[in-house]
Amino acid sequence: MSDTVAAQEPAEKQSVPAYSWYALGVLVLVYVLNFIDRNIISILAEDIKADLGLRDDQIGFLYGTAFGVFYALFGIPLGKLADSWHRVRLMSAGLAIWSAFTALSGFARNFAMLSVARGGAGVGPPTASPSAYSLISDWFPKNMRATALAIYSSGLYIGGGVSLLIGGAIVERWNAAYPTNAPLGLAGWQAAFIIVGLPGILLAALVFTLREPLRGESEGIVTPAPAEPFRGFFKELVAVIPPFTLIGAAQSGFRGIAVNLAGALVIGGLAYAMVRLTGNAQQWTAVGIGYYAIFSWASTLQRRDASTFRLIWQTPAFLTTILGYGMVAFMSYAASFWAAPYAIRVLGAAPSTAGWWIGGPGAMAGFLGVILGGRAADWLRARNPAGRLLVVAVGLAGSAPFLFLMFTTRDTTTFYIAAFLQSLFGSSALGAAAATTQDLVLPRMRGTATATFFLATTLVGLALGPYMAGQVSTITGSLSSGGLSLLVAVPVGLILLVAAYRTVPEAERSLLRRAQEAGESNLSID
Repeated sequence: MSDTVAAQEPAEKQSVPAYSWYALGVLVLVYVLNFIDRNIISILAEDIKADLGLRDDQIGFLYGTAFGVFYALFGIPLGKLADSWHRVRLMSAGLAIWSAFTALSGFARNFAMLSVARGGAGVGPPTASPSAYSLISDWFPKNMRATALAIYSSGLYIGGGVSLLIGGAIVERWNAAYPTNAPLGLAGWQAAFIIVGLPGILLAALVFTLREPLRGESEGIVTPAPAEPFRGFFKELVAVIPPFTLIGAAQSGFRGIAVNLAGALVIGGLAYAMVRLTGNAQQWTAVGIGYYAIFSWASTLQRRDASTFRLIWQTPAFLTTILGYGMVAFMSYAASFWAAPYAIRVLGAAPSTAGWWIGGPGAMAGFLGVILGGRAADWLRARNPAGRLLVVAVGLAGSAPFLFLMFTTRDTTTFYIAAFLQSLFGSSALGAAAATTQDLVLPRMRGTATATFFLATTLVGLALGPYMAGQVSTITGSLSSGGLSLLVAVPVGLILLVAAYRTVPEAERSLLRRAQEAGESNLSID
């Protein structure tokens, strides 16, 4: 069998049914609500900090690490479930779960309670993107995939922007209406969490009505559904959730246990060193658990699914792509989160004003960036197998000067314009990176590949970027210094993306051969 799948050529010329566009619209709504629930803490940060007596590094932890580590821990088993079970039902359940925890955040009375609620809110979202990426890859042919994924991904920026608009308005009006004796004793930031969390439960009912497409149909690589869809999920759950990870390691015998314990020792030692260096035990304990869990999962995946392990963890093109984009996420998550606190604290803007001028333009910039980036990525790929990665590199390097301007200016107009342009460039990279990862695996692996892709955006971008800016701000007493520290991601990311650019074409060309060499036997090429 040749490495080029000739059967895919007719699929790329297929028209897209109207239902695919409708279903994509529903998925965009899910992603919008995902990031409203996730990002609203940005506009509420100053009120939460004052009410609960928190530091900037703790605020960064609540936004990034508390959410991101739980997202990473459950992302792998739920990504596997998206590869084997009914994706629509999975997404509906996840949406209801994270919406409920967002609402529960409104009843938190201290840092510990809010940390638990934020962690719970990280359990549901891993059902969304693995399911959505897999569904979109079946609803849209390959030549439209980056565009469709970019449209879906626009929900990230729309939701992030709308969260600031809604959150700023709610907290100001609530506090003005109830300076004392508020209903249930809730502060404005608590009311905001409850108000944005509850609608997700209703949206989950609409998602449940979507039709499930045939897996792999768009490429002529039809993949039958597993007879026991939850078996793989529970295997992944045991492989990734400590201390049950030792059970998975034990299945590889003494060597498996020894490797697992050695990994735990190394990661635990690094985490302890970071605790001693920063004095922040919760941050590095959580990050250490997250990285150990991923190490355990990857180790057991090699034994249980050699072809998936090879196409993901043993493919430099895949790893450099997700880590290169992880640097984009490192900057983008942190810049978008700390923009509102900077405007309120340093520039003296009111929450509603900051929410309006950051949230509205930011949503537009993110939407335009991700759509234009997706279209450019598809155009470049038609002319260059690695062309999509050029868009990722431009998104990373192009956003850097505007991030610098954001955190050095003292003029509000300049700040809002710089924030708009930073979001425009940063958002342009997502569709291109996501589509590249989907092209490097088989259809049955897309959910797992997506979950792995989002490990880079969570354990590299979300868990480290917002926290690092907050930690530097806490140490220096300057939020400007915290924001500027994010620029370290640019040279690191560009090095990774150059490596990806050089290796992606051959990795895609040899996809089927490498999968078969690793033992893949369930390939059905129509």
